[in-house]
Parts: sequence; C-alpha cells; structure tokens
Amino acid sequence: MINRPSWLNRRNVIRAGVGAGLATVAGGIALVCYAAFVIRPNLPTLEAVTDYRPKIPLRIYTADKVLIGEFGEEHRDFTPIAEVPELMKQAVLAIEDSRFYEHGGIDWRRVLGAARANLRGSFRQGGSTITMQVARDFYLSKDKFITRKIAESMLAYRIEAALDKDKILELYMNNIYLGQRSYGFASASQAYFGKSLKELSIAEMAMLAGLPQNPSRNNPAVNPKKARSRQQVVLRRMFELEYITEAQYEKAKKEQLHVNHRGQEFDVHAEYVAELARQAVFAQYKEESYTKGINVYTTIQSRDQEAAYDSVRRNVVAYDQRHGYRGPEAYIELPADEEERGDAIDEVLGKRVVSDGLIPAVVLDASPTQVKAETSDGDVLSISGDGLKLAAAALSSKAKPASAIRPGAVIRVMQNEKKAWAITQVPQVAAAFVALDANTGAYQAMVGGFDYGLQKFNHVTQAWRQPGSSIKPFIYSAAVAKGFGPGTVVADEPLELPGSSIGQPWKPQNDDGKFDGQVTMRRSLAASKNVPSVRILRASGLDDTHTYLARFGFDLSRHPKNFTMALGTGAVTPLQLAGAYAVFANGGYKATPFLISRVTDSKGVPIMDIQPPAPATSGERVLDERNVFIMDSMMRDVARSGTGAAAGRLGRPDLAGKTGTTSDSFDGWFAGYGGGVVAVAWMGYDEPKSLGGREFGATLSLPIWMDYMRSALPKHPPIDRPVPEGVVQMNGDWLLEEYANDPTVLAIDMGDVPAEGEPPVPADGTQQPPATPAAPAQPMPPSQPALQQVPQQQAPVGT
Repeated sequence: MINRPSWLNRRNVIRAGVGAGLATVAGGIALVCYAAFVIRPNLPTLEAVTDYRPKIPLRIYTADKVLIGEFGEEHRDFTPIAEVPELMKQAVLAIEDSRFYEHGGIDWRRVLGAARANLRGSFRQGGSTITMQVARDFYLSKDKFITRKIAESMLAYRIEAALDKDKILELYMNNIYLGQRSYGFASASQAYFGKSLKELSIAEMAMLAGLPQNPSRNNPAVNPKKARSRQQVVLRRMFELEYITEAQYEKAKKEQLHVNHRGQEFDVHAEYVAELARQAVFAQYKEESYTKGINVYTTIQSRDQEAAYDSVRRNVVAYDQRHGYRGPEAYIELPADEEERGDAIDEVLGKRVVSDGLIPAVVLDASPTQVKAETSDGDVLSISGDGLKLAAAALSSKAKPASAIRPGAVIRVMQNEKKAWAITQVPQVAAAFVALDANTGAYQAMVGGFDYGLQKFNHVTQAWRQPGSSIKPFIYSAAVAKGFGPGTVVADEPLELPGSSIGQPWKPQNDDGKFDGQVTMRRSLAASKNVPSVRILRASGLDDTHTYLARFGFDLSRHPKNFTMALGTGAVTPLQLAGAYAVFANGGYKATPFLISRVTDSKGVPIMDIQPPAPATSGERVLDERNVFIMDSMMRDVARSGTGAAAGRLGRPDLAGKTGTTSDSFDGWFAGYGGGVVAVAWMGYDEPKSLGGREFGATLSLPIWMDYMRSALPKHPPIDRPVPEGVVQMNGDWLLEEYANDPTVLAIDMGDVPAEGEPPVPADGTQQPPATPAAPAQPMPPSQPALQQVPQQQAPVGT
C-alpha cells in the first residue's frame, strides 16, 4: 500500500485543476486583451504589401538592351508569380509551407508542433507560414518573442484578407533575403548559378529553396556541405509530396552543382562602361540611385563590346606568355586525409582573385609530362602536351624551389582553342581599348583594363601615357597646313640639337638606328622615322605646331614645347587620342565622346535630360578638308605598307592609322579608323617598365585593334574620299594648290631642291603612289586658319 501525504487527496487535486484552468483562462483573456488593446492599435497599415514598391537597383544596359551592370545594396529582379516555374514554387512550398493554399494565414498544425518543441527548448522552433514570414519581413524583426509572434499572426490574417494567395507568394518570392546581397529567387538564381529561374534544374531549385531558413549557414558559395545537406531535405520533401517522381528525385540527389563563387555576372563584360555610367547617375541622384529602379542605356553595342573584351584578353595573355612563366602563386601543404586535403584546397583557392577563364587550381601531382590539379569545384584536371609548354622550365628537375611546380603549388589553368587544359598565369601588364563612332562620338566599345575584378582603374579615361609615334600624324598635319606635302623630301641624316637636360646636344635616333639619307614625308610617316619627324617639326615651327595640337582636343599643358614633341613625349589618354583621330576619320570635325543615350525610371519614363551631341559634320570644323584628305592618304599607307601593314590582312581599302612605341618600349599603341569607326589600343605597365626589346606598337596593340575591327567593320561599308577642291599633284603626290609654285615646301633640310617636274625618289628607291588617283582642281584660297604664335613655355627635354 502506497503512503500518500495527507494533503494529496482528491479534493485538493480538483481544486488545483480548477485553479490551473482558471489561471489559463485568465492568462488567455489577458493575452487577448493585450493583443486587442496594445498590439492591434500599433500594427502598421498594409500599404507596404498592397502597394509594394521594392528597392530596385540601378541597372546599366547596352544600346541593344543587354544588362551589363547592377548597383545597389539589394540585388533584386522582380518576377511576377505567373513567370515563376511551377517546380520552383513547389520547392519553396515543400520546405517552407506545404499547406500554404489550405490555411488562412496560420497553419495550426505546425503551430501545435512548434509549441511542443518550444516548451522543451524556449521558443527555438517556429511554425511560421509564408504569410507570417511576409508579415515579418515587411514589418517586424526576427526576434523570437511572444509579442512579436502575436503581432506576426495578426498581420498574417490581415494580409490574407487583403491579398490573394498568389500575390502573397509573389511578395515572398521577390522580397526574401537569400544571401550574396540577393533578394528574391530570381536574383539569387543569377547570383549562385548565373541562370534565370526557367533555366534551373530541380537540384538547383532545391538548393535555392533551402536558403530562406538561414541564408548564411546554407549559402552554397560559403558553406557547400551545409547547403547540400539542406538541399537534400528539400528534395526529399518534394518527393514525399509527389511534386517530383522517384527518377527525378534520384537524379537530383546525385547532380553535381556548379556554384558561382564570383558574385553576380553578366552576359557581356562591360564593367568599366557600367562604372562610368554609375558615376554619372550618382552625381545627380546620390544614394537614391541604388533603390529607385533607374535604368541607364548606353551607346555601347553588346557584340562590339564582347569583341573588344575578347581581343584585349586574348592579346594580353599572348604577350604575357611570350615573356615566360613567373612561377606558382603560392604553395600549401597537402594533408594525407582526403577530407582535410579538400578543406585545405577550398581554403587556399577561396582566397585567390578570380579572373575570367584563368582558373586557380592546386597541383596534386606533377612531372615534366603531366600535371594533375584540382579546382574549387572539386574537378581534377589532367594537363599534358602543349598545355605544359609555358611552364616547362618550372617542371624541370633543375627548377628553383621558389618557382617550381610541385604538389601543393597554386597555379592557373585555362582552356585553349581546342578545349584542352593548359597552365597559364594572371598577366601583370595593363591594356586598354576604346572605339567610337567617328561622326557622333558615341562609344561603341570600351575596355579599361585586363580585368575589372583585378583593377578598377580605367586606363581608357584615367591613364595619362606618352603617345610615342602615334602623335606624329598631328605633327605632319601641322606641316601640311604650312604647305609641305607627302611628296616633300626630308633629310634622314644624323641631327644634333641643343637643349639636353645634361648640357649635351640632343641627338634623336631612328628606331632601327639607321639613316636612309632622304625620305619623303609620306614614307617617313609610314616607316615612323624619328629624325625626319623632328626636322619636319622644326620646319613647321615649334610654337605653331604646339598650338596646333589643341585643334584635336589635346591638353597643351601635357605636351612639351620642344622638339621631343615630335616623338610623343607628352601625355594623352586612350580616349583623348581616339577623339583626336576621329577628326581625321570624320572629315575634319570635332567629335565629343558620349556614353549615355537615355535614363529612365523603373517604368521606362525618361528622368534625365540627355542631349547627345549633334553629328560632328554638323558642328565645328577644326581641320581643312584638304588637310584631312592628304593626311588620310598618308595614314592609309601606314596601314598598307608601313609599320601598321599587318592591318592590310583585314582586306579593307579605307583603313588608316598609326603605330606608337615610346622610348624603351614602355608603351605600345595603335590608333586608327575605318568605316567611320575610330579605335585606339594601348598596352603598358602601370609602373612603367620596358615591355621588351622586340615589342612595338605593331606587336602589342595592333593585334588588339585588328581583332576588334575584324568583328566590328563588316556592318560598316568602306568610305571613299573624293579629292577636294584646292588639292593638286606635284611631283607625283598631293599638295595644297596655293603652294604649287613654292619651291621652299618641296624639301626640308636638303642641300638641293628637286627640279620642277622631277619627282623626288625615296631612299628605298620606290616611287610612292598617291592613295587616290590624281584629279585637276581649280585654285582655291586656303581655308586653314593661320597658325598662331603662343608664348614660350618651359618644358622638359628628352628622347
């Protein structure tokens, strides 16, 4: 027989039960009163959900409406629920709220289950429905307090009364935070997989559906193991609810996902363009730029931009590989345990800067004939044959320890044209390219550097570099304005000029160190002769020529007023040089570069007064059309038989331009035009140093220019230049008519002037034909304004 305390009797148990019941009822009444009189009056209105205005980022587009940039704290791509794939909706409902279309805002079955768990562990499990999550995300905090849960439940009922189920689900799927600065599933799809929702596989949908619970912990780019574990739970629920078949379930469970670790990417690489456009909008709208849903449309053409990007990348890598392998980026110890080794590889590769196509990998095994390396995706690549060519010395038994490729070495790999893997490296050299419509000034393409992810500095607009011989056409144009012509004979003999900074005479040299005795101006430009160019500058007048550069938009303060100006010792940006060459390309008019054609709000209504410049030909003429004609004919020879002769492989008769190489090959240029498109390519080191003794503008930048033009020019027909009035032939080449009887313009620094009617013979013994057939013309007064004198300014002297 059990002995019970005297107080533990039936009457007291009944009393206790009644008391507990009364306390519960009283507590319930108090809670209801608190909710009705304290929480309910302070609930927010439903305007935020009934008049939903998401924070839409600033978006930048090409002229053909390809997205190239997005700026804002919240990456969001609002997608109507009707456009969300059914399986994507089912994946979310399976794990977040499977009875969403059945309950009225609160799923009491889940609430009771959560309550039991919470009583055991102090409110650690939630029973929130999608409607309750919408209420929380729009109005409340995520703190797990009873008062917040009551408010959340009351708001859920109000939302259910105001909106239909599809609208609530639409709000949820567009507003929920999913990591990587992505809000909404459409944005997350791009961030994690670089795909639209419609392109996702079931496995990828399940991965995204697992994110709302904890976007940080379940982030596949940061915590792949936990993300995969959560994905498997989602897939199992989808199968249990018969949203997918067993075959689909088994396939999705095993699917290897390729998660984007680089953040948001776009179909066209135009990062430098997007940043320029962002700066323009931010200057007016400040922080609101990133939330108002502003759309910016640039003048860039997506196909042209991609051609420019590919050309810069390809030719910079080619240059870099011509100059040898520098060795692995780092070394790590490879643990014997497979799991620990995988973690070590993930850690070191996660710290590597990503560059498009240049994939970081850790060497697992290395020999002179084969290298095996693992990437961050877990793929083990086998590299052999030509793929080892660049790093052959680093695989030799004689390789120095600091540069040897061995197990644990962190290297870069890339796929070649045959899709085979090869060892490569991230180039250290910088490059830039810009193309403009010569008539309107509209940007067609711009690449400000090798990789925006590696360096934000825009070399097109910000890099002031010596132009080298690419300045010569402007020096020669000044000479043409003074009456000299392409047939003028110039002495190509040693020259000494006073004024060296060390008190010694300055002795300019030709690049090849040779002197040909005499050359025509045409041949001098085509062969990029330095000494004749200095003589031409001296004959044209130093002050006059310096002032003349302003016609083309050059900053005179950045160009020395001494004879080294003929060799390009001043400073230009690639954009400035492109604008200058546009004057020759468009017939003699100033062209103002512009990038933005239209700015609208999220509904497509224009919000900025964008006034693109009028076509150059209707604006300010800065160069006599006769001067343009003569210079164009000379620069066409550069592209046919001179230092830019490789351009002839493009098969276009209207290509014209000039190479440029500075002293010690610090900079390599090619500037030129054709079909109304003017483009400039540049290569050099940010910390100036030689690009190599055998490198020139023709080997460095001309290939970039040609690769772009090969893609861009087919839609631009060749331009034929008729002979303008006031241009005549003299001694087999063109000359301004008013100087036809002036013997002083037929030779520069020559002891004997060629007799009248006797064509001057170049040093190579060949007669240079004019670029266009001769045509008699009536006398015409010169339309070129007289060159003006400017005050003497002190400037450095150099070679």
